[in-house]
This record gives sequence, structure tokens and C-alpha cells, in this order.
Amino acid sequence: MHTLEDYREIVGDRIISTIQKKVRRLYGKHIIHINSTYTGGGVAEIMSSIVPLMNYIGIDAGWRILRGNPDFFTITKKFHNALQGGSIHFTEMKKKLYVQASQDFYVYTHINHDFVFIHDSQPLPLITFYKKRQPWIWRCHIDLSNPHEELWNFLKNFILRYDMVIFSSDTYKREDLPVEQKVIQPAIDPLSSKNMEISKKDISKYLKKFGIPTDKPLITQISRFDPWKDPQGVVEVFKLVKEKIDCRLVLCGSMAADDPEACLVNEKVKQMAQQLINNNDVILITSENNILVNALQRSSAVILQKSIREGFGLTVTEALWKGRPVVASNVGGIPLQIKDEENGFLVEPSDTKRFADRIIQILQNPNLAENMGENGKEIVRKNFLITRLLLDYLDLLKDIIR
Repeated sequence: MHTLEDYREIVGDRIISTIQKKVRRLYGKHIIHINSTYTGGGVAEIMSSIVPLMNYIGIDAGWRILRGNPDFFTITKKFHNALQGGSIHFTEMKKKLYVQASQDFYVYTHINHDFVFIHDSQPLPLITFYKKRQPWIWRCHIDLSNPHEELWNFLKNFILRYDMVIFSSDTYKREDLPVEQKVIQPAIDPLSSKNMEISKKDISKYLKKFGIPTDKPLITQISRFDPWKDPQGVVEVFKLVKEKIDCRLVLCGSMAADDPEACLVNEKVKQMAQQLINNNDVILITSENNILVNALQRSSAVILQKSIREGFGLTVTEALWKGRPVVASNVGGIPLQIKDEENGFLVEPSDTKRFADRIIQILQNPNLAENMGENGKEIVRKNFLITRLLLDYLDLLKDIIR
């Protein structure tokens, strides 16, 4: 746990002072954040930093997890995919099981807070089971620009009860949603174990522990094993790069508790890359280890994010913060972070050859890689650190009170 003052050397005195001033009208306000998992994925990482900081500066903030059985998480993963443009066989049974998890939560959890923040779609129906005495805010972290129509109409039954919806990008706002909509971009914690400065000794120790040699340039994608992250496409890109430059690919992704699809995707990647895996040219890691991720990002020659859909892409933010050149898909929230050819390269997700060409360009031009890395770190410092996110929340809460 960190104090607000621990961030002074990174963000400067003015930011720290501004936060202390803005929180004065919010002292003692009681906030609850609800999502569906404590570990795995960007939402859990943001909560683990923003909630302690809120408490430190004088807000009473809590964090609760919506419990669910395997059927519930299978359904909500299908919802997640369909909300980002995928297909779904939508049945009354799916609706019933989806709502039942919120009803079960209601039975044993009181909500008497001043503000309620519901994160993503899993706990969305909770609002129907409580007597509403306070503002409820739905924080949607995914790309909602092209949702499955039938599912979207079903979920609107709940969303219309909310006082506000928060998206990560202006492009996700919905004209067919007559609820106040705001944009707050996510952020990373520079002092977390995943993003803090670590020594070369620790980097070497963790890479060795997980069997990652450094005799060749490392190309790395840090992402859940999710079809929207396109790990199979990453392997195809790597094959083209390896024809020109001898290098190694690392795919590192946690198995989030609310993502039952991850094991299946991981097995598909193993099958298509078996020969490369046998030669130790492709390494798959599913361990939940933040310092390993930190070490991998800092030691990689290039970081990839070949997403087909991406709500924001905090793994891109993390890589930029570590001064690494990034080649990423031109989708979702990624272009908010990367200016093409300035602090990384943006590529259309289907353009496998261009992905490979951009990686090769970076590997063959160390000066280019260094300049991109420096530019990327400064962009994150100015725009995507947890202190800026805290300021956004303070402004939001003050606006609601007014």
C-alpha cells in the first residue's frame, strides 16, 4: 500500500497538492466499487490501487466481488464477446442465470453507500434488487461501439436505471442511450509490482526462474489468452519476423477467474506453435506473477498488442511506461496512447505482414527503438498514471454532488 506522497517524485508537487484540495468536499463519503474478480485483467489492477488511495486521502472506499458459479462466468464471457461485436445464442436460461448471480449477491450484501460504481457487465443487474438511495454509476471498460443488438437491448433494461455511464473513449458513447455519458481513461500505478523500477539482477533472476533465455531479442505480448487479443495471430506475425531475424516470442497471460475461455485459447496456441515451442522459440506463460511481467516488458526488444478489440489496453500503457517500443493494433483505446511513428507503430489488426515489417524495422534500428521508448514514457507520465485517474474520480464525484 502506498501513500499519496509516494508519487511525488514521479508526478510532482502540483498534482499532489491538487488532489488534496479537490478531496476536501468529499471527506467521509462512502463509495463502493463492485466487479467480478480480485485478480486478472485491468479492472482488478486499477481497483487494487485506486481504492487504497481513495481511503488514504479521506474517502471511505470499499471493493466487493460479485460471486458466480462456472455457468455464470461462461455466460458473462459470451456476453463480453458479444458486446464487442461477437455472436451469441441468446436464451431465456442465459438471462435467468445472469440475473441470478446479482440476486444472490443482494441477499448477503448491504449497499448503503453514498456512491455505487459497478464495473463492466457482470454485476450490472444489481441495481434492480436494491432500493436506490444514492447515485449508481456504470463503469464500462470494453469497446461498446458495435454490440450484439439483442444482448444490448436486454442489458439496457438495467443500464437505463443508472445515473451515469463511464466509457474509456468518446467513440464508445451510445446515441441510443439516454443516460449521461462521460469519458475517463484508465491508468496504471507506477509503484505497483508490475510497473515499479526493478534492478537488472531481479530481471535476470525472474527470467531465469521462468526459463526465458536472453540470447536472442525478445518479442513479447502480455495479455489474457483471449480470442480478442489474437495470440494465434501473434504467432503468425512471429513466423514472418523469424524468417529475417533470429528472435524469440513470449506470450504471457494470466488466467482470470472470470474468464473460462482462457484455457481453451491457450491450448489452441500450443497446437499451432508446437514445433516453435519445442525449439524454445515460442514460450507460453500462464503464471500470475507481476514482477515477471515487469521483467519481461523491461527486457523485451519489442512489445506487441495485436488485439482485434481493445477497450483501452493497459498492457500497452505498461510497456510505454517502461520505455519499450510498441507495435499495436489500431483499435479501441490503443490510439489514445500511441501516436503512429512517434512513440510506437499502429497497424490494422488483420495486416500480419505490416506487423512483422514494423517489428523488423525496430529490431534493425536501435536508435528508433530508444526514441520511441523515451516518447512513450513521457506520454504515460503526463496522461495515464493513477494520480490522474484519482483526479478524474474526484472531479466526477464533485460534479455529481453539485
